[in-house]
Order: sequence, then C-alpha cells, then structure tokens
Amino acid sequence: MAGNPSLAHFKIPLTENEPMRSYPLGSDDRAKLKQALDEMIAQGPQEVPVVINGEKIYTGNVAKQLNPSKHASAVCQYHQADAALTQKAIDGAMAAQAKWEALPFNERIAVFLKAADLLAHKYRYKTMAATMLGQGKNIWQAEIDAAAELCDFWRFNCKYAEEIYQQQPPKNSVGTWNRVEYRALEGFVLAVSPFNFTAIGGNLPSAPAVMGNVVLWKPSPSAVWSNYIVYEILVEAGMPPGVIQFVPGDAEQVCSTALADPRFASLHFTGSTKVFRKLWADVGQNINKYNAYPRLVGETGGKNFHLLHPDLDSNAVRHAALQTIRGAFEYQGQKCSACSRCYVPKSLYPEFKKQIVAEHAKITQGPVWEFNHFTGPVINKFAFDKIKSYVDHAAADSNCTIIAGGKYDDSVGYFVQPTIVETTDPLTKTMTEEIFGPVVTVYAYDDDKFDETCALIGDTTEYALTGAYFATNREHIVHGTNLLRKFAGNFYVNDKCTGAVVGQQPFGGGKGSGTNDKAGSWTLLLRFINMRTIKENFVPIDEFIYPSNLV
Repeated sequence: MAGNPSLAHFKIPLTENEPMRSYPLGSDDRAKLKQALDEMIAQGPQEVPVVINGEKIYTGNVAKQLNPSKHASAVCQYHQADAALTQKAIDGAMAAQAKWEALPFNERIAVFLKAADLLAHKYRYKTMAATMLGQGKNIWQAEIDAAAELCDFWRFNCKYAEEIYQQQPPKNSVGTWNRVEYRALEGFVLAVSPFNFTAIGGNLPSAPAVMGNVVLWKPSPSAVWSNYIVYEILVEAGMPPGVIQFVPGDAEQVCSTALADPRFASLHFTGSTKVFRKLWADVGQNINKYNAYPRLVGETGGKNFHLLHPDLDSNAVRHAALQTIRGAFEYQGQKCSACSRCYVPKSLYPEFKKQIVAEHAKITQGPVWEFNHFTGPVINKFAFDKIKSYVDHAAADSNCTIIAGGKYDDSVGYFVQPTIVETTDPLTKTMTEEIFGPVVTVYAYDDDKFDETCALIGDTTEYALTGAYFATNREHIVHGTNLLRKFAGNFYVNDKCTGAVVGQQPFGGGKGSGTNDKAGSWTLLLRFINMRTIKENFVPIDEFIYPSNLV
C-alpha cells in the first residue's frame, strides 16, 4: 500500500508571539467581547458531551460547571465518561495512531497552525468569554491566557518540532548514511489539565499530538466549557477523529482505567502536587503491566517568593510593591506561579508597607462582566473555604497582622478580598503552605542577614517553581541569583514572579513543583518521542576479517 509522499522540506511560517490586545473603552475589541459575553449569558448553560472517535456521546450522567462570579448559575452541564467509555476512548485512540503518525510532518502541523489562526480571529472572543464566565478571569487575564498564550503554544510547538526533526547526526563514514527519526510513543498519552489556564488545557493534549501521539484529554471540572471550545477549534482545524479523545468525567474512573492499560505511554499533567504524586505511585504499582516505561511529565504547585535587597532606593521599592500586587493578586492568586511570600529588609519595610497598602486600596473586585475590576472570584466553594481558612488563621495568629484585605463573601460569588499579611514568624502557616488564592505574607528580615534569608527561602517549602529578586547593584544581583539558583525553575530579576511567555520564558519548576520539562520549549516535546537511529550501508564488504587480525 502506497504511503503519503513527502515531496519537499517545508518551512513553517515565521513564528511570532500572538499580539495582545488591550480592549480600551470604546474599542471594537471590547464591543465584540461584550457581545460574546452577553450572548453566552443569554444562552444559559451549554451541554457538553464526551467525544470519542469524533462521536458526541451524551451519557446522561451529568455534572455542572458553575459560574464562580454567580454560583447560582452554570456555564455548562457536561456528560461524564465512566470506565467503559474511557476504555473505548483508549481503543479508539490506538486505532487512530498509525495513520496520524504516518502523516507527513507538514500535514500534521497544519492542523495546529490553522487552529491558532482560528483562535486568534474567529473564536477569540468566544473562547475568552467562556474563560471569563467559567473560570473567573477578567478581560486581561483571559486575553493573555485563552487567546495569546494558546496561540503561542500551538505555533511555537510546531516551530520546535520542526527544529527537533532537523537534528541529525553530523558525521557519516564512507559508504554509509546515518539518520535519526523521531517517532511517537508506543501507546497513548493521558492529558489531565487544570482549571486555571485555558491555554494549558489546550497545550497538554496538543504538545504530544504535534509529535504524532494520540491522547486522552481529561479536562478539569471547572474548565470544561472553555476546554470543549478549544477541542472544537482543533476539530474544525482538521484534527482527525480519535487523535484527541475528549473525556470529561470522574477523575478516579478515567485515570485509573487509563493507568491500568498496558498501552499507557505517558502522563501529561498540570495540577496539585498531591494528585500528581498519587498518579505517579499508581504508575509504579502498574509498572509490570506496561509495554514500555511510561513518561511522566508534571507541573504542580508552588510557594513562590519575592525578595528585596537592601540596596533598593525608594523608586525601586515602589516598583517592587507594584510588582508584588500584580504577582500576588492577578487572577486572584490562582496561578501556580503567583507570589505567596515576600521578604523585605527591615530598613526598607516601612516604605514598602506604605506603598503596597496604598496600592492595595485601589483594587476593586467584582463579577467578570463588570470590566473595571482588577480581581474577580476564586474558582469554587472548595477553593473559597480553603483560602478563607488561611485568612482566618492569619487573623487569629499572634505572629501575624492583616494589614490589607481580609474580607470574604460567598453569598453570590466566591469572592475573597486580596489580603496582605504581615508576620514576625518566617515559618508561619501562610509562609509555608500553598494557598492558591489572593493571600501574600510579608516578612521583614534583618538587613545583615541577606544570605541567611536566601537559605531560608529554600528551606521553607518543598516547592521550587518561581521566584523574583529585586536589587540594583550588579554584584548584588549576581550574588543573590547564585544563592537562589535551586529555589525556582523560573527566576525573575526586578520583575514579578508570574507571566512566563511562550517562546521567551519556558515554564516549569523542580523539587515538589514538578518535573521541570519546561512547557513552551523544545525540551517538553522531547518527552513525547522515541528516537530511532538508522544506519544505511551502501558498499558491500569483501570479507569479515579486519586488518588487525592478520599476522
């Protein structure tokens, strides 16, 4: 049977970051986004099926994704896959694998390049509206996530794949030709995505698929609606049935079924450290079942820091305070990179406190359809109760003082006011435990204990995701950067600890924060391929004896 011809070495279009739009008052962008929001609200809850082999399946076992700004309403009700449907999805994906992997590279990546253009134009406002209503993001947070970052993931993954395929052995002996091919894994990938970034939802199944893999995509219950729109964009862009199976459902049934299958080849995960470790342990228990050693790729939690050096002047202190407001409170602190602890020298603390409290007073909070608010709701009741417990702890702890915020209200939506805690104990609960909400704790350290404070930052938590260091003198910058090297996979100098951009800052952390495979880089794609080395000989040998055997 004839295969697909490869008739040229194609080059993908120039890859650039998707231009971000600012949605100013009176702009066409703002009007179109408002229209998309209004239409989505008027339509009421949407119905989301399980999709296996291109077939939309309505199981009748439904759950709701609530609107966190107004939890009496839902953005969608989604049908859930059980163990049997998960197994069907696995079998269907494996049936689609050979044909998908065999497509010429240019035909495969055309799907993702087209998807990026569809998202950037035709579906930009719809995807943003679903992210705003379903996940509680304001306009800017939805723009940088559901529009720009997901476009970037799709386009840059194609660029990185092209570069990987070009890596070939530099030497060939006379009469031979050496080459390497990069084939898909021998099995399927399970992608388990989080609620907090629509872009991560799209990237987790897409990155393996770019390299020829087939994927089961289990979206977060709190992001099903936006993730389904992303899935439909991929289908419209030409994704063949079975390549990515969309399987919302009970995490235990979906994951346990997938991990028990001998053809399980990889886990691509973003979520909590606890869940990732549980899945890793489950893989270990099943290791003798598998056809190959599974690749486990995970980005999990963080307890991210800002550190100020004593050499800052008043303008630099104000800059650090502003960056801390953004790093701690954008998207209600629900970024795995969000600033959760801040270390300020005692000599600068009065000025820092003055600045950050004054700036905090400017923060407004409300539902996402009121465009003026800097912060919105946290994602759900579980998150609200957890974050509330940390605020209550800080209010009751004699070593802590709430210097701004501290209020919460879940009567209509899940609203927790951005909260700044001052502590005299660098190991207090809010400094050591991941909160994943709009709470930052500030500790004032002795100016002459900078080195000890750097060590304290590393010893305080198990995480090593992001961190930011504010200093002026170059020698001080170098010194602090060296001391903090192992405490953050993404490290920022004189900038906030959030906001990694695909193609600019590959993202991921080590220690308890994950496998540090760096989403948004070529290194991530390497996790989803098997290399085969091919040596072809052109010249026959005359005999088997080597000259060294002759006497």
